[in-house]
Amino acid sequence: MPTPTMRPPTMRRALAAAVGAAGVLLAAVVPAQAQPTAPNCTAADLAGVATGVSAATSAYLFTHPPVNDFFTSLFGKDREQKKAEVIAFMDANPQVAAELRGIRQPMKDFRHRCGYGHGPQQEHREPGS
Repeated sequence: MPTPTMRPPTMRRALAAAVGAAGVLLAAVVPAQAQPTAPNCTAADLAGVATGVSAATSAYLFTHPPVNDFFTSLFGKDREQKKAEVIAFMDANPQVAAELRGIRQPMKDFRHRCGYGHGPQQEHREPGS
């Protein structure tokens, strides 16, 4: 609604200026939005792959009690001790190492396909290799 001091042409100019400013802001915001992801590389895809790997790992551990017992025994140990024990266990049990690598493979494939690199905390010797 026009105010007594603002005439319709002034209102139109103010409206045009507001629309122009909104256009400039929108143009600045649009490129800042996330770039399109590669097909099948969304958060939902990641959750689906992680869920499948987790379910397969759970099934494997339930059907291989000695392996389940070994991993259960790691709770409460410090990171370096866990790492050393896992490497030793996998070296002593190459079949288990190969089976667990196979279970984890879909996650590794997803990370590779979708461009997720390995951070410094993820760089380690692959057990059983």
